[in-house]
Amino acid sequence: MVNVGQKAPPFTLVDTELKMRSLDEFKGKKVVLSFFVAASSPVCTKEMCTFRDEWNEISKLGAHVIGISNDGPFANKAFAEAQHLNFPVLGDYKSKTIRDYDVLMPDLLHVKGYDAAKRSVFIVDEAGTVVYKWVSDNPLLEPNYQEIMDFLKKK
Repeated sequence: MVNVGQKAPPFTLVDTELKMRSLDEFKGKKVVLSFFVAASSPVCTKEMCTFRDEWNEISKLGAHVIGISNDGPFANKAFAEAQHLNFPVLGDYKSKTIRDYDVLMPDLLHVKGYDAAKRSVFIVDEAGTVVYKWVSDNPLLEPNYQEIMDFLKKK
C-alpha cells in the first residue's frame, strides 16, 4: 500500500503513441497521477476532461497530469484524441503499476477477471514522494478537483 510520505513506486508504461514513458521523466516536477477505470466510460471521460480543462492552472502551479488505466494504448489513443486530452494517458494493461499503487479493483461490474484501476489520485512532489492520496472503491465517485487544486497551490 502506498501512503503519503512514501516514495512513489516507479513505473514505465506505454503511451498512446506506443512510446514507453516513466515517472522518472518527471523528476524535479510535481505530478498528479490520476488512475481511471476505463477509457471512454462516462465518469472517466468527465474526470479526464476536467483535468484537461484545468491544465493551464495546473501547469501554472508547476504540476503535470498523467492519466493511467489498464486499457491498452489503442483504446487510450482513441479516448485521448476524442477528448482532446493534453497530457499523457498511459496503459497499464498488465495492471502492474495499478497493483504497485494498491488501487486494483478486481472483477469490475462483477465480471470475473475484468480488473480495472480504482479511481484514485496521487500527487507526487519534486523529490518523488507521495504527498496527496485519494482512492475510491466506488467507480462512479469523482475526486474532489477543488481539493486537488488547493493542495497544489499550497505545495
